[in-house]
Amino acid sequence: METLLEILSELHPDVDFAKEEQLVERGILGSFDVVMLVTRIEEEFDVVIPARLITPETFRSAATLYETIEQLAEED
Repeated sequence: METLLEILSELHPDVDFAKEEQLVERGILGSFDVVMLVTRIEEEFDVVIPARLITPETFRSAATLYETIEQLAEED
């Protein structure tokens, strides 16, 4: 989770990603941010995020995103 929080903080250093639970809904993460995140996450965690999981629900919070990463890692 620490690595994910660091990646998120690189995008928006002023946001407390550990507590924020409406990243997409509040406009904190836009479509460009999501594209950048997918790329960084795939590189850093050695997973592939399929298009079906690139949804507002997946990117709602750092916690939901990390859960997705963990699930994808288990599938490999």
